Amino acid sequence: MGSPQRKVGKTSEQKIKQILLDASPVSFFLLPLYNGATMGGKIIDNTTAADKTASTNKATAAAKKPTAGIDENGTFRAWDNAKTVAKSKKTESSASSVEALAADKKALAKTAKNLAAAKAIDPNAKAPKKKLAAYTDDQIHHLDALEHIRLRSGMYIGRLGDGSNQNDGIYILIKEIIDNAVDEFIVGFGTKIDVTIKENRVTVRDYGRGIPLGKVIECVSEINTGAKYNDDVFQFSVGMNGVGTKAVNALSSYFRVVSIRDGKCTSAEFAKGKLTSKKTGTLKQPQPNGTYFEFVPDEEIFGKYSFNLEYVRKRMWNYAYLNAGLTIHFNDEDFISENGLLDLLSNEIESGSIYKIGSYRGDHLQFAFTHTNTYGENYFSFVNGQYTSDGGTHLNAFKEGFIKGVNDFFHASYKSEDVREGITAAVLVKVKDPIFESQTKNKLGNTDIRQWIVSETQSGLDDWLHKNPKEAEMLQKKIEANEKLRTELSSVKKQAKENAIKVSIRIPKLKDCRYFMKDGKKGENSMIFITEGDSASGTMTHSRNADYQAIFSLRGKPENMYGKKQSDIYKNDELYQLMMALGIENSVENLKYSKIVIATDADNDGFHIRNLVLTFFLGYFEELVTSGRVFILETPLFRVRNKKDNIYCYSEQERDAALKKLGANAEVSRFKGLGEINPDEFKQFITPETMHLTPVEISQLKIIPQLLSFYMGKNTPERRKFIEEHLLSNAEIDV
Repeated sequence: MGSPQRKVGKTSEQKIKQILLDASPVSFFLLPLYNGATMGGKIIDNTTAADKTASTNKATAAAKKPTAGIDENGTFRAWDNAKTVAKSKKTESSASSVEALAADKKALAKTAKNLAAAKAIDPNAKAPKKKLAAYTDDQIHHLDALEHIRLRSGMYIGRLGDGSNQNDGIYILIKEIIDNAVDEFIVGFGTKIDVTIKENRVTVRDYGRGIPLGKVIECVSEINTGAKYNDDVFQFSVGMNGVGTKAVNALSSYFRVVSIRDGKCTSAEFAKGKLTSKKTGTLKQPQPNGTYFEFVPDEEIFGKYSFNLEYVRKRMWNYAYLNAGLTIHFNDEDFISENGLLDLLSNEIESGSIYKIGSYRGDHLQFAFTHTNTYGENYFSFVNGQYTSDGGTHLNAFKEGFIKGVNDFFHASYKSEDVREGITAAVLVKVKDPIFESQTKNKLGNTDIRQWIVSETQSGLDDWLHKNPKEAEMLQKKIEANEKLRTELSSVKKQAKENAIKVSIRIPKLKDCRYFMKDGKKGENSMIFITEGDSASGTMTHSRNADYQAIFSLRGKPENMYGKKQSDIYKNDELYQLMMALGIENSVENLKYSKIVIATDADNDGFHIRNLVLTFFLGYFEELVTSGRVFILETPLFRVRNKKDNIYCYSEQERDAALKKLGANAEVSRFKGLGEINPDEFKQFITPETMHLTPVEISQLKIIPQLLSFYMGKNTPERRKFIEEHLLSNAEIDV
């Protein structure tokens, strides 16, 4: 479930193998209490004779030794005494002051050293300094649209990446081109799309209407140019902003477009967004109308990259599920679905559903759903064929409508958590003017569609339940079982919470950060590192950015929770504290951090701990993984250095290449544990811009039980045989 080396192109299954308490000092000026009050400069005496005698004795004593307060003459003496004490303290602490100054000097030296180390890894420091030019008319530059895309590519396609993550930019380029082809299918033109990827060269051929021949060059090179602004031509398009194809052109070292219409065609070729050739003419042999694209993502932008074809296949299946009747031919394999979202869920969960999969198909809203015996909730949400990994208005409205539909049908008032526990659902909505919260379209922001989706979901579900009484009965039993389980868990959770409070108000092993997901932009990079032991967490504590990086330290190997009841995880103190640290002890929706990063040593114990933590998440909080929140921190295995250069290597191949570059006399260090890396050195390995994170991904939900059973179940002989044959030699296996 985890790999000691960072390998690009591995399938998802193989990837799985302070608070600073500032208390402002408050000064209290306590005036002495006495039984007299002053009025007009005279003392009004209300004491008895006995009291006067006692006062006389006290005054005599006070005359001998002045104290804070008012003496027998009515003089206020507090400041005299305070000055005396202050002088004596200053005299007594002269020696300690010298020690304090020395400590301060040492601390300042350490701070200066840390600051110098931080500046040393600043990438801007390596750039040669330039003399500031005069700010004149000549210094004002204009970038054309495609130049701006190349300069600020993140604004248009999100992340760049090397292809090891399914959201990397090279996959976004493919998506932008195929989206256009799918848009043609949606409006009734072309039922087939041909796609190939060979040696990083991508081709896409659709059989739609083809781009009007006189506007081919403008449509692929001029921003805000296209027909998708005209709803007489495209009504439910994914690409509505006129940028997608232009971004592909700008970010490709080679880009070619050919449009075919009624026996004539126009073709154009570009290099990094610059037109290199164009041609218009009549075809010698007839071909179906449509558009052909060919491009190679530019290594100058993306660096060394490679396509993981498993990621591409998953995208092709999504296109097929969302467009029943469309055939996508990708690298000699056909992707086609007759039943849309119902097929999607069937392939995801196979035989794990409690009742047969329910579905509804309207003109602009489709959904499919079922319940399984797993914990948590899983959703696949789409807008106009675009997968919205972060959901949005449509998904929230579906959830609301589903609850209302269930309660309306059963004439009940079930709690939402009881209805949704164990649900797996897919939702597709068609919106005329979708408003996405980012260029990569991961979350829908339209608010005007909420009431419509709530109402249609409620009515569509009610209709299906009436037509499927047996399934309705099984759904009700599942909800009642969830209700019973929740009641039982509530007492266990209450006891766990009380035990945690007895230990400490704070979570003992958590070093928290300042900003969380709920804090918006400040917390969008928030993350928590789950480490093993105090050594690793100590190193990380001195290297982290406390604004958005938190650390939770495990005591060692946590308990293997495979096959345990859900109530058992609340009885395990360490795992309960981990849930509290994440904020998920009551609901996954309360997750505090954007990323959960498992950071363990690159040895057998570290990999075992990694698998135990993943087993915990996959068994009880599956949606954390399926929603892309869980990552593995990859730290370098080797450091190769000479007197001038340091090269950090994440594999033996990188080590050998570094040795070749720096020469045979270079020194090689092997990092076995995170605690072995110097904190100043370690900082670069957890800085977002230079951090190597491998996402934990699942290609299909149905493989989770199989994976957990094989790797974490009781089949020790079978697992050992597999490890011996495929992973390690006998000498490398820990007995």
